[in-house]
Amino acid sequence: MATHITPQASQANATIPSAFAVYNTSFLDIIGHTPKLDLLVENNDYPFAHEASVYIPTTDELFMSSNMFTDPTTNQKTIKISKVSLNKYPLTAEIVNTTVSMANGGINHNNGILWTAQGGLNDTGGLVQMSVTPPYKTEMLLDSFYGRQFNSLNDVAVHDDGSIWFTDPIYGYVQGIRPKPKLPSQVYRFDPVTGDVRVVADGFGRPNGISFSPDQMIVYITDTAETVGDGSKDYSLPATIYAFDVTTSHGQPFLTNRRVFAMPGVGIPDGIKVDTKGNVYAGCGDGVNVWSPGGVLLGKILVKNGTSNFSFGLNGRMFILNENKLYSAQLNRKVQGTLVKA
Repeated sequence: MATHITPQASQANATIPSAFAVYNTSFLDIIGHTPKLDLLVENNDYPFAHEASVYIPTTDELFMSSNMFTDPTTNQKTIKISKVSLNKYPLTAEIVNTTVSMANGGINHNNGILWTAQGGLNDTGGLVQMSVTPPYKTEMLLDSFYGRQFNSLNDVAVHDDGSIWFTDPIYGYVQGIRPKPKLPSQVYRFDPVTGDVRVVADGFGRPNGISFSPDQMIVYITDTAETVGDGSKDYSLPATIYAFDVTTSHGQPFLTNRRVFAMPGVGIPDGIKVDTKGNVYAGCGDGVNVWSPGGVLLGKILVKNGTSNFSFGLNGRMFILNENKLYSAQLNRKVQGTLVKA
């Protein structure tokens, strides 16, 4: 017999829209007294709002990468980076012409955006720094693991010490855009000052989202192996957020004490972000799920068909990607993500 979990706090409260499901009263502090979810942009020409979601506070612009689609002109599989200028109406998704090859995850970095480029059958992927102003110049920071091409970089996080941590699953190969893997599905740390790059975690099916706790003593990594990558699902495989302690040995960081942090009830936990209070947010099959630092499900921002990624803006604003739609959620104005400072 199926068990239905009813949110602890009543959804009948007229001040809480149906898009916000409260499972723990602590979620009320996160969403505030007047939460709302609004549709900002809809574009049915291509799935522009899929991954990354990088908010640039200085220009009030949002950059994102599309899901893979067939370009009607070239008839080739492609991924496009788009920009939404949030201060120019009507809001539209403008394609950004850049050399980033099959972009996926992205993060604010050095006054620009650091992208994980998956690469193609004939071009190498890697970590690519991009300017956020035209002509959107790019620089490849890392393109291999000591000569061995990465599989298809997925997501990235930057530590306060300047090191870059990223995930590398085999989705590109499964989807036919990358050669046969030459490396396991792993998580890496790259020091751009010394050039050192090393594996910091393995044993994943499909390592995906990655984010640090506010004190950077914990790193959260999602494994989305349940979604195979060819359109099928294997429910016996992980759809799980793991937590690791960031410890130091011989003057170098290592990941220890791997543990299950959480597993969503619907879909996979794809993109993952953390707020300044340590609460953990993940894009899941029914929207953005939110857990306490202790792994307790606090609530959900419900979006039909779910979300792969999202980002925090300023003053409690969140941007949620939904393939052909971009949403804005207004939370408590005190809520702040760790990536964009007020």
